[in-house]
Amino acid sequence: MAIQAPYAVTVDRREGPYGEVVLRERGAHFEIIANGCFLMDTSDGRSERLLVDAAHDALSAPQPPSPSDTPSAPYAPSLLIGGLGVGFSLARAAEQSRWGRIVVIERERAVIDWHREGPLSRISGAALADPRCEIIHTDLVDYVRENRIGSAGTYQDTYDALCLDIDNGPDWTVTDDNANLYSPQGLAGCMRRLRPGGILAVWSAQPSPAFEDALRNAGFNLVRTEEIQVARGVPDVVHLAVRPA
Repeated sequence: MAIQAPYAVTVDRREGPYGEVVLRERGAHFEIIANGCFLMDTSDGRSERLLVDAAHDALSAPQPPSPSDTPSAPYAPSLLIGGLGVGFSLARAAEQSRWGRIVVIERERAVIDWHREGPLSRISGAALADPRCEIIHTDLVDYVRENRIGSAGTYQDTYDALCLDIDNGPDWTVTDDNANLYSPQGLAGCMRRLRPGGILAVWSAQPSPAFEDALRNAGFNLVRTEEIQVARGVPDVVHLAVRPA
């Protein structure tokens, strides 16, 4: 006799500027639904953690943004995570001392609340108490397109690694507007947010040869796709690319 999966119980439901987001509890796990589309749950988290690991492993001796900022201790690379989700990527980065500043961009106020005050704090609580970590409540697409220039003539808030996980992949976006992130303009914004030699890592539920071509056309080097084995089904992938030094 087959074992039936537990019923899903709605914990919270919010209407926001991008539509409806729902937090559901199913047995011992939680899942996030956006506009009726399943995004992720807390049952595994392997691929979200490996997204962060793949980005760090792809870095080759990251350098401080300027000589004046060089600390006496070894330089710790900075990380931007696009999408808070259920918090696995943030928690993975925070448990590793090798990262310096860790910034998460999340556009849904409800998701932030579920981590700061709700049941998802069991995953992200320690990370949110870490002084290296910061959550910025904004749309990632808007964030990478900003053109704020500092007094030194450089783009403000640049990073050594960008780990993006806001969709089911470049070819399967949660909302239509997210497609702009993978467009030439969006990838140019990602390039500007990276320091020379920095890594762009994009999670996807399946490989996208067209996205690999888009990365190369945007000027990224060493474009490749790595498989991430999951508990069941076909592997997830991480698209990796390097901003030229």
